[in-house]
Amino acid sequence: MAGQAKFVEGNLFRHVSVMALTSSIGLMAVFVVDLINMLYIAMLGRAELAAAIGYAGAVLFFTTSFGIGMSIAVGALVARALGARDPALARARATTGLLIGFVFGSVFAAIVWLLLSPLVTLLGATGETHALAVHFLRIVTLSQPLLMVGMIGGAILRSHGDARAAMMATVWGAVATAVLDPILIFGLGWDLTGAAIASVVARMVIAAMALRPITANYGGFDRPTAGQVVADMGPIWAIALPAILTQVATPVGQAFVTRATSAYGEAAVAGMAIAGRLTPVAFGVIFALSGAIGPIIGQNFGAGRLDRVRRAFLDGLIFTGLVILLVSALLFVLRAPIADAFQAEGLTRDLVYLFCGPLASLWFFNGMIFVGNAVCNNLGRPFWSTVVNWGRHTVGTIPLALWLGGHWGAQGVLIGQALGGVVFGLAAAWLALLAIRSPAVPPRRAPPPVASLVASPEAEPVASPGERRA
Repeated sequence: MAGQAKFVEGNLFRHVSVMALTSSIGLMAVFVVDLINMLYIAMLGRAELAAAIGYAGAVLFFTTSFGIGMSIAVGALVARALGARDPALARARATTGLLIGFVFGSVFAAIVWLLLSPLVTLLGATGETHALAVHFLRIVTLSQPLLMVGMIGGAILRSHGDARAAMMATVWGAVATAVLDPILIFGLGWDLTGAAIASVVARMVIAAMALRPITANYGGFDRPTAGQVVADMGPIWAIALPAILTQVATPVGQAFVTRATSAYGEAAVAGMAIAGRLTPVAFGVIFALSGAIGPIIGQNFGAGRLDRVRRAFLDGLIFTGLVILLVSALLFVLRAPIADAFQAEGLTRDLVYLFCGPLASLWFFNGMIFVGNAVCNNLGRPFWSTVVNWGRHTVGTIPLALWLGGHWGAQGVLIGQALGGVVFGLAAAWLALLAIRSPAVPPRRAPPPVASLVASPEAEPVASPGERRA
């Protein structure tokens, strides 16, 4: 029901596992389609098309980071309100968060759209590859506001503990793309244009399917007033701004790696693009973990249960380790079939083998960063996450990538990028434990549960204006 906080009771490792696995299915559904796009483009036998997808992916990663940051903020605030048994506040924060995310996301997308050509140039693309990447991005970027709605809607659903509904929104988007891709790319011969149009349709489906269960099962949305939007902008941006900065650090680091790899030719960029598409599919559970564990931490923090917050953090790390062991072993065993599927040869094949070999196991430390960021974001220390992410993707990436790239070429660039995660993964874990000991916002212990309060929306208490802005 709309006001229930399901994570303040029960086994935390089970909550972490269920939320992460269900969230990852939806997340991986989208990335699997991106991987299929890459396979289809590779089948066309044109290296410049594969490279264009690689450059476009770096830019889309940047634009998507804005949506991730906003969804983290809205999800954290809704989860806190539910943990404190204040469904009216949760609904209000969901409403204003969605509205603010859509408006500012549209402005952000418009700015990026106008700067696409210089952004792709900055990544190192030239000639026909540059033109193809810009063409693809000019279509897909227009749908960025719809992706914002879908991402924030999914975060609201996860805050209510409904990971299945959030998962299905992205699954249906993936199904739409999987159906349209072969028709548009091969059937109509539209190549990159067909892949771009399929992506736009998928984002429309994701937005619609994320909003539907919120309105049907969780009280829907308020009719926002100007005063409510202005009042809620403070708490939303207090988390969203550092969360966006945190997320933007990743594509900035990836952009540097793309630029550094481009010096070794289109074969190197194609290898990096394949690794980039494999990463979210192989480690989709780890990518989903931050958003999945956030509501668990937020609800228990809102309920004043810091002991359960600490246990959830530790269980998140244990879960991460188990996933990395399994996925790394699978990638190593399947490295040759994976390279064959992408028709990878020469340097491209070498990079795929490197990713599926020793670099995969180092992803445990990236998982530590994701779990640590979720703790800091939900306990009022979002700027700590910002410092960790920017450190990891600047001083933890650039010096090592340049140094090892000078010794081992394109392989050295990827190795340097991976090694940077070790130190900052440990730093993220330390900061998370520190945030649990001294959260910036004192936890508010929820009142004793009242059956009628949880059972029906009509029994929701009406908070005073001061309480609603707490």
